[in-house]
Amino acid sequence: MTDTHRPRQFDLVVFDWDGTLFDSTRLIVKCIQAACTDLAVPVPSDADAAYVIGLGLHDALKYVVPGLPEERYPELGQRYRHHYFRSQHELTLFPGTLAMLDALKQRHHWLAVATGKTRHGLDEALKTVQLRGMFDGSRTADETASKPDPLMLNELMREFGTEPQRTLMIGDTTHDLQMAANAGTACIGVGYGAHAHDSFAEFSPRFVAHSVPELQAWLLQHA
Repeated sequence: MTDTHRPRQFDLVVFDWDGTLFDSTRLIVKCIQAACTDLAVPVPSDADAAYVIGLGLHDALKYVVPGLPEERYPELGQRYRHHYFRSQHELTLFPGTLAMLDALKQRHHWLAVATGKTRHGLDEALKTVQLRGMFDGSRTADETASKPDPLMLNELMREFGTEPQRTLMIGDTTHDLQMAANAGTACIGVGYGAHAHDSFAEFSPRFVAHSVPELQAWLLQHA
């Protein structure tokens, strides 16, 4: 029988997008590298390009290409977006994601997204029929502050009237978990995304999941 009672611990469950729900880490790395090649600037390693996933695009590009004249970062961002939007149709949700989200909705959690994507980028990703109406709220880096600033989470908590102790942040990067720490919320790390799971320990996640089914099992038992 479906559990229709209020959540055990958390009213609001907030997900990062890229690398947590959406299998996009490899493409983002390649698009950052391709944009750097286009501008004939040093191309970051896979590890450095993956590290910035979750940040707002401007902050990410300043990290991977430090010292570039400020007026050239918009051009670099434009080339990144060119490569990304050309290939984004190839991307999919991680297997099991829809079943997990459906199970959480049936338990009457509020579901939200906090992402380093732009509003346009997230809206494009959410256009699929399966995701229509799935999320109750969202925040993107271009309409608020980039992670790990807590503003995304703080705004979502105000929107839903939830307290930090009733809010759970789930993400695949240290930027996500640092944001949760800065906002005073609990967090879960996922080890199948952009950052190695052994980098999560300092943020004391409640759990580290290595697959979506593993994440779902924990959430249904503990959230």
